[in-house]
Amino acid sequence: MNPSIFKRVFLIVLDSLGAGELPDAEKFGDKGAHTLRSLSRSEKLFIPNLRRLGIGNIEGLAFLGTNEAPEGAVCKLGERSNGKDSTIGHWEMAGVISDRPLPTFPDGFPQEILDEFSRITGRGVLCNKPYSGTQVIADYGEEHMRTGDLIVYTSADSVFQIAAHEEVVPLETLYHYCRMARNILTGQYGVGRVIARPFVGQPGHFTRTAHRHDFSIESPAETMLDALRNAWRDVISVGKINDLFAGRGLTRTFPTSGNSEGMKITSGLVNVDFKGLCYVNLVDFDMLYGHRQDADGYAAALTKFDGWLGGFLAKLREDDMLMITADHGCDPSDNSTDHTREYIPLLVYGRKIIPVNIGVRSTFADIAATVTQALGVDFPCAGTSMLGELTDLRTHLRNSAVRAMSHSHSPYSGFRVGAALLCGSGRIYTGCNIENAAYSPSLCAERTAFAKAVSEGEREFRMIAIAGGKDGVIRGLCPPCGVCRQVMGEFCAPDFEVILATPEGFESHTLSELLPLGFTL
Repeated sequence: MNPSIFKRVFLIVLDSLGAGELPDAEKFGDKGAHTLRSLSRSEKLFIPNLRRLGIGNIEGLAFLGTNEAPEGAVCKLGERSNGKDSTIGHWEMAGVISDRPLPTFPDGFPQEILDEFSRITGRGVLCNKPYSGTQVIADYGEEHMRTGDLIVYTSADSVFQIAAHEEVVPLETLYHYCRMARNILTGQYGVGRVIARPFVGQPGHFTRTAHRHDFSIESPAETMLDALRNAWRDVISVGKINDLFAGRGLTRTFPTSGNSEGMKITSGLVNVDFKGLCYVNLVDFDMLYGHRQDADGYAAALTKFDGWLGGFLAKLREDDMLMITADHGCDPSDNSTDHTREYIPLLVYGRKIIPVNIGVRSTFADIAATVTQALGVDFPCAGTSMLGELTDLRTHLRNSAVRAMSHSHSPYSGFRVGAALLCGSGRIYTGCNIENAAYSPSLCAERTAFAKAVSEGEREFRMIAIAGGKDGVIRGLCPPCGVCRQVMGEFCAPDFEVILATPEGFESHTLSELLPLGFTL
């Protein structure tokens, strides 16, 4: 057990708020998808608090407006799992990578599944094909009311959806039917979710109600929720989190009817003295606006969340960490009502959080690794914790220098070097070594970083981190060469800090240690 740095973590998922297509989006039919860019075109979008945290500083989101002095740390995360639905997205966020996609049924479900479902429910089946949730009740609702047969349909996601009129099939009966379906949908037919879709009204005027309920397949491995609960941490769910994890790993649950109720409950929980995770899903973005191709409605809902966020930030305590993210995309301006394969944004805020940009991460599972470490719980998973970079500036600089190594142009030596320079303004400039066939034009990573900073008007410098190694592998220290030390002496005080990356961490030295009796005017 590790010591916890934070007492409470609030993890809020803005369901489907994608941050741009993933490299493999074309394979999923989502080339060009970008949920946030679509929202940015709406006059209904006004998000000063998200901008205040730095959402526009995330790579590829500058169109939202950058912030020179953000209050939060930011990055975006790629998805390694083979899918783009809520179940797989939340599983990966909780530390479980799904190599195999959950099964989908673009031609409807096999007859043997429908026959067994009819046998155990005693009711017939209508539809059995991919369908819009609002259109399916318009097209089949009247027949359902006349016959009592259940409307079964699916989508591009791994779902078995059952729509029924609340006056024909009482809610608890519908939920019972869903549990029956969940029991028979296993193995090759093991869809991610069985979803109850109740509706009301009369023919021509049917509307879905807020009594939707999801019955998810259980995660195939331990999640961060299991690890936290096993370590006697509170694990509180708000919204459909309980459904997505089949109730596993939770200590308290709060179902909601939509975003407004979810935000209200979360506002109440910030005043509760718990120790652990509050995991929130705000589903309206996806359910009411993304799937229905309503960009203006989506933008207005995000604006409403942003207004709520301002008040919530003010209530957070010294030992709280807030993380705001998504689980997939659902671009409301593409040619499909389905989810989209996108990066997700991540904004992290707290009094102990350094407002840094940690770039692009390879997996949603980094969230799980970070949350569990923040709460002092051991949880080996596919992710890499970001906590060091979020709470320790030297760790962040060290890792920024390591990332800068990847841009090195070193075809002659094969020795890659990266540097990250922190200026008095708080800005960080990175550099890499750039070799030339004629030796003298070659540039060291340190001098590249200083040249970039000085050319932008910077004249005060706090520290620099340097990482290097043959073929980009750090095997030991990579101290600056004599020329680079002299350049530092031109701009920096003797106590200027030089951080040298090691394979596991870093060493810290002052410039006077590296350049004793340096020549200056």
